[in-house]
Amino acid sequence: MNIGEVARRAKVSRSTVSYALSGKRPVSESTRRRIQRVIEEMGYRPNASARALARGETRTLGLVFPPAGNHYTDMQLDFIGGVTEAAAGRDYDVLLSVADAGEERSFQRLIGERRVDGAILMEIRLHDARVERMRESAFPFVTIGRISDPDGTAWVDLDYRTLVRRCVQHLSDLGHRRLAFVNRSEALLRSGYESAHRGQDGFDLAVRELGLSGAAYPCEDDAMGGERCAARILADHPETTGIVTVNEASLGGLYRGITAAGRTIPRNMSVTGIAGARWADAVTPALTAADVPAREMGRIAIDLLLERIAGAPARDRLLVPPVVLRASTGTAPRLAP
Repeated sequence: MNIGEVARRAKVSRSTVSYALSGKRPVSESTRRRIQRVIEEMGYRPNASARALARGETRTLGLVFPPAGNHYTDMQLDFIGGVTEAAAGRDYDVLLSVADAGEERSFQRLIGERRVDGAILMEIRLHDARVERMRESAFPFVTIGRISDPDGTAWVDLDYRTLVRRCVQHLSDLGHRRLAFVNRSEALLRSGYESAHRGQDGFDLAVRELGLSGAAYPCEDDAMGGERCAARILADHPETTGIVTVNEASLGGLYRGITAAGRTIPRNMSVTGIAGARWADAVTPALTAADVPAREMGRIAIDLLLERIAGAPARDRLLVPPVVLRASTGTAPRLAP
């Protein structure tokens, strides 16, 4: 059964049936009742997509989320889950796109063809062509992460600079004087990956402010990368007693590399950083960390995007979760001279 059959049986035009269902134009009460009677007799259910399109809506939101490496990490999957759950709670579907900066055809399909009512962009660079493209199009969008000059855009982000400084401060309070910073990959740093650069800035600033010694290491987003990174750190600076990491995916390997070098966490090596609570609790000993509220950030992004779709001014949220003390940090050891 379709709208044409309803119109034929009610002896009205298809447009009259459409107006009666959508309320976009007035229809006489007698005609409306006749149409409604036919609908009830037929058991007709208007197509949800057709109703949305009649109102100029798709009831679908885009999530533009290219994986930073060759796969999604658990934290990234948590972000996707948070976005889709929050969207479903507001009666929206989510269309996932892996389009990266410069992928013209993907963006044209998503924005130019109006397949979605608005979009959330992730894996943000400090200078991001996707954000500039969205700005130019006047298409409603929100970023999880933020560019270097985010004025006028809606975004939700973690304050990586502040959180890394707090991790360094925590290690300093425990007496650690030589630290290492385990960052994301060299490729992401070169591409201007926002959280990697802001985390690096926070580490460099905290080390200077507190009079510590420190070195930063790019690290691939996997366990093997973590093992190699731990080996480099202890080969370059064996006096290192504290590590701050923002590379959740390499965490298990980082722990194994520390153990392989003859160190024990936290007796003679403390580790802290920023990670999802699930990952922080999964390693042994559990990681002292600022827990990433991925699902909350997904919910906030949906709220901000729906505000933009409704025409409200852009808002932003910068989150600073506490550093949760677990078992991976302890008092600095006395190293042999």
